[in-house]
Amino acid sequence: MKNKIIYTLFALILASCELTEQPTSYYEMDSYFVTEDKAKMAVVGIYDCIETINYYGQYIMPFFGADDMFMVRGTGSDGTRRDISHYMYTSSNTWIASVWKYAYLGIDRANLAISNIEKMQGYTDNVTLQELVAQACFLRAFLAFDLVRFWGDVPFSTQYTSGYEETSKPRMNRELIYEQIIKDLNFAKEHLPKGSTTSSSEVPSSGAARALLMRVYLQRAGYSLNRETAKLTRPDDNTRSVYFNAVIDEWEAFQSENYHGFYNEGYEQLFKNYSQLILNNQESLWEIAFEPNQGETDNAGTWATYNGPIVAAPGEYPGTSNYMGRANAFFLVLPYWKTFYETNDDGTPKDQRRDVNFVDYAYVWNASTETQNKTYTNSAIRNNAYRYPGKWRREWMALGFVDPNNTGVNYCPLRYADVVLMAAEAYNETGNTPEAWELLNNVRKRAGATPITNANYNSLLKAPKVYNLAFISDADDTGKFRTALYWERAFELCYEGQRKYDLLRWGILGDALRTAQEYLESWQPNEDDNINMAKWNPKTWASSNYVAGHNFVDGKHELYPIPLAEMQSNAALNGQNNPGFE
Repeated sequence: MKNKIIYTLFALILASCELTEQPTSYYEMDSYFVTEDKAKMAVVGIYDCIETINYYGQYIMPFFGADDMFMVRGTGSDGTRRDISHYMYTSSNTWIASVWKYAYLGIDRANLAISNIEKMQGYTDNVTLQELVAQACFLRAFLAFDLVRFWGDVPFSTQYTSGYEETSKPRMNRELIYEQIIKDLNFAKEHLPKGSTTSSSEVPSSGAARALLMRVYLQRAGYSLNRETAKLTRPDDNTRSVYFNAVIDEWEAFQSENYHGFYNEGYEQLFKNYSQLILNNQESLWEIAFEPNQGETDNAGTWATYNGPIVAAPGEYPGTSNYMGRANAFFLVLPYWKTFYETNDDGTPKDQRRDVNFVDYAYVWNASTETQNKTYTNSAIRNNAYRYPGKWRREWMALGFVDPNNTGVNYCPLRYADVVLMAAEAYNETGNTPEAWELLNNVRKRAGATPITNANYNSLLKAPKVYNLAFISDADDTGKFRTALYWERAFELCYEGQRKYDLLRWGILGDALRTAQEYLESWQPNEDDNINMAKWNPKTWASSNYVAGHNFVDGKHELYPIPLAEMQSNAALNGQNNPGFE
């Protein structure tokens, strides 16, 4: 989607190019930050680091893979996306290096913008300038949270890097980084506009800041890898209670705005909107915007092409205005997930999320008719058992394309349904499990799924409907809720970037991957699954497509390695990478 403020990027680029002869500063500090427009341009520069192919446009996608979505095209090493998906990565992985680079670049630009806008004349009485600082604080918190989730203790500063001598910094304890993230979001929630006062979801609102703060508190309350011991640790129970209650406080304040909620037109249309470039901030609290039509691919994304149903290219691109662009569909869904969704007696989905999330068809090119035809029977579907994420699709986009691969489909990292489930989790962990069930079942009701009760718990959340979770005790109601949340967050939020980090903070990432691997290698489809049984061998299929459960190493793969180039150039790291990496 074309970001409302993206038009200023060209001006920003010009400004930065004019200053390339001034190596000690990104801007002319004394003369640049003198008008609101220039302050806005500085903040746009932060968005620019996120809205790029090299970060959230594409390279972040394999960072999301867990027990539901994974990278395909074989299991051999590629040094990029496949290695990340299958837990084969090293410190030389170029996609990991790119995400590291752009996260730090964004933080540095945020540091620059915040410190200089705050010094501008009249700042203390200027609501516009304060809102710009709030945006920059929100973005810095978002980026710093990525660093902590992905790498743990990392170099971190709120000061702009003004010279080479300032580039080598030691690690900072993640707890101190969390403190700064919370400080930034507390400022942002008070100075960003309420969602009811803006129609665009491409700029964060106060509700988005509260939602991100809730996510930060939950992650902080959970497990993370201690790099000194290579063991998962979490805060003591009293500290965790403080964090859970902070989540509830933010939820109550979020609700008091009386604006955000489930999208009025339903789950399917919510996701169609992303592909149709329709903005609505009722449920989408913040969207990362992409624009493929500026002559450069840097601010484009590959949402709906890399992680959507496969679409064959239209021949030699004849009359492109009449065709969909191609979708390479590099990311697939484990094929048994369709069977986990609740169905009616006739096999149709009772849970309406199933046919949005899970796609078992492809679009092929018919050269004789020059059409892109939908099929459920080609080799990829029937023989290879390929199944695709369906939340972003070429078929939902307007026909025609400038670039066959890149799109303007936005990515939404903060959604109302996620906020509801985060609040539910906090209530359960603080002893108010009835309220937790109420909120979780509100999410299910929107999807048309049956609310979970003690009477139907076993039929909906135990084998044979799904596989049993030996690593979550459900002996009491609190444990039953945790089991329900394990599945519900997967059904509702699959592929949206939260699954892996949910499993990590619950301390069960390795267990979940190994359980999925074991289930896959014994899974037998039925006729409704549309798989050629003569060619189906679950262990053979798994060995060629999904080996994460075999490759995951406890005490190592909960974190990514610091990129090799950083290890070689930053002496303050003392040559010590994250556990298990060189």
